[in-house]
Amino acid sequence: MWERSGSRKLLKYGLMTLAVVLLVLVGLGRSPALAVTPRHYTELELPPAPELTIPEYGQFELSNGMRVYLLEDHELPLVSGTAMIHTGSRLEPSDKAGLASIVGDVMRSGGTQTHPAEELNQLLEQRAASVETNIDIANGNASFNALSEDLSDVMQLFAEVLRQPAFPPERIEITKNQLRGSIARRNDDPGEIASREFQKLIYGEDSPYARTVEYTTLENITREDILTFYRQTIQPQNVLLGIVGDFDSEAIRPLLEETFGDWQAPAEIQTQLVTATTASVQEVSQVRQGGVFLVNQPQLTQSNIQMGHLGGRLDTADYPAMTVMNEVLNGLGGNLVNEVRSRQGLAYSVYAVWSPRFDYPGLFIGGGQTRSEATVPFIRSTTEQIQAVRTTPVSEDQLARAKDSVLNGFIFNFQTPSQVLARVIRYDYYGYPQDFIFKYQQGVEATTVEDVLQAAQANLKPENLVTLVVGNEAEINPPLSALSPNAQVTQIDVTIPQPQG
Repeated sequence: MWERSGSRKLLKYGLMTLAVVLLVLVGLGRSPALAVTPRHYTELELPPAPELTIPEYGQFELSNGMRVYLLEDHELPLVSGTAMIHTGSRLEPSDKAGLASIVGDVMRSGGTQTHPAEELNQLLEQRAASVETNIDIANGNASFNALSEDLSDVMQLFAEVLRQPAFPPERIEITKNQLRGSIARRNDDPGEIASREFQKLIYGEDSPYARTVEYTTLENITREDILTFYRQTIQPQNVLLGIVGDFDSEAIRPLLEETFGDWQAPAEIQTQLVTATTASVQEVSQVRQGGVFLVNQPQLTQSNIQMGHLGGRLDTADYPAMTVMNEVLNGLGGNLVNEVRSRQGLAYSVYAVWSPRFDYPGLFIGGGQTRSEATVPFIRSTTEQIQAVRTTPVSEDQLARAKDSVLNGFIFNFQTPSQVLARVIRYDYYGYPQDFIFKYQQGVEATTVEDVLQAAQANLKPENLVTLVVGNEAEINPPLSALSPNAQVTQIDVTIPQPQG
């Protein structure tokens, strides 16, 4: 016992002595250059950023209409694949909100007709592989990750998930219960309340871009609804599959033909096949034109604020100039942070962003968080900054800083081959030209002070600003009615409708 304790002490003292000696040696041997005062960042000489290009990739179409994109990358013995599918929750009936989400979840979690869920999980775990699926508002996604040596086996399982999902009733019910739990907790976060209710004010409660899943809509969804939605949207003609990694393009093609080549939509479904382009996607217009709205939450000590109006699409000619405008308004050194947060001390956070979408109008949305008694001054000050960017030209220094920020961050669009190929597929999915990102870059480089002013005047509509506050009405002083002489504050009830029966 003594020998063990003594050995530990000797080891401890030995290590301490060694550490002291190393510190002395490091101190004595320190290079004089390390003691030189660091130069200002403006004095640093950095090499120019490399020219950005899209790496060569292969592309072909299977006989069933499924499009495939291949990009080899042999840095690691890994292969990943991502499929974009022409589907989305905007295609589900409004009285069955949640249907697409259930389809996207149970496609994977419910297993396949050949491999039940537990067996599928085990097969993937044994190969350190994964397969995932989900459906968003405007598209569906399915992905896999595998070691190169397991590509054939994992590809077969991935194909099964896409082609032969089992949709077992018990797994459907589990997913419904998870969604019911989300409904019950959806008012726990004030920020989530603000985001959800603001989108309803802009797009409308029944819009596919704003509607919420309710207990009643879940009750309306049957397994037959799930099978119908799957059959009408998830078919080979609607799939764009990209594969990146350590494989040989010539060798992988027969594997893809084997796993997907004979996949055909049933004859009775062919005439009913729905895609994002053939479906009558609901026209979008702003429902509320201006107004002040309040979600009263007496337990809160601060206000969550969102304000804005309907925005635009990525393919608008003003997109580059509006991106530069975003930089002028936001971030460290931006007008909002400098004025509303730093100088006036009115905000914990503040922002205002023109946020477009691919094939439907996005939002111009601003807001932030502030203490309850600063709510009205915060809204006034933020509105003033939004108005100012429409009426006052930005300085040349502001323009240069904003453009540098956008252009310097541009390189991060090309960090990995997977990221590059995903963008190629996304552009094809939405019908955008493949050089869209480079035209955008050129547009930012060419943006002038006048371009920012004109774009802001064309796209920002202060008269249409909808203002939503989630906060403690009793502590908001001055009250929201003080925002304008005729301001009427509309209360929003976020009480969760309970399930029938």
